Amino acid sequence: MIPELIKTVDQKMGKSVEALRTDLAKVRTGRAHTGLLDHIQVDYYGSMVPVNQVANVTLIDARTIGVQPWEKNMVGKVERAIRDSDLGLNPASMGELIRVPMPMLTEERRRDLTKVVRHEGEAAKIAVRNIRRDANAQLKEAVKDKTISEDDERRAEEQIQKLTDRHVIEIDKLLEQKEQELMQI
Repeated sequence: MIPELIKTVDQKMGKSVEALRTDLAKVRTGRAHTGLLDHIQVDYYGSMVPVNQVANVTLIDARTIGVQPWEKNMVGKVERAIRDSDLGLNPASMGELIRVPMPMLTEERRRDLTKVVRHEGEAAKIAVRNIRRDANAQLKEAVKDKTISEDDERRAEEQIQKLTDRHVIEIDKLLEQKEQELMQI
């Protein structure tokens, strides 16, 4: 019972860290990266699909994303979807290619984004701690049902605490990297 619980706890905490990594990738810095447009949905013959399913998304240079729809009639729809997104981007189409330049960030906007990143990190830490709390509650329930001994419970709690510490350190490293990335000019 205990090894399965610890394995499950490790997997859940890992998923929390991966979710944070995904959320941090969406926070825009001055540099361009293709993952920035992943969550933008385009109307494709009546159904909403991600941009990368109707177009080729590439980097033209460090500050410009190139989007080339596979069908000519999709250029306007893709451009409109990017412009209407919450990213504040201003795409410009040049024939069949849509250029998406990344605007420079102001110092004030960088500080605001740093606060957003810290908030995301704190939410991830809370998720990891909640997983620890639930696992410890399961251990206490097992001791109460006399399916494991108190010594086994103590050892398992120590292992779970080590997992928690490891994942919190990983979250802190991700936050530190993103904050440095945001403050670079």
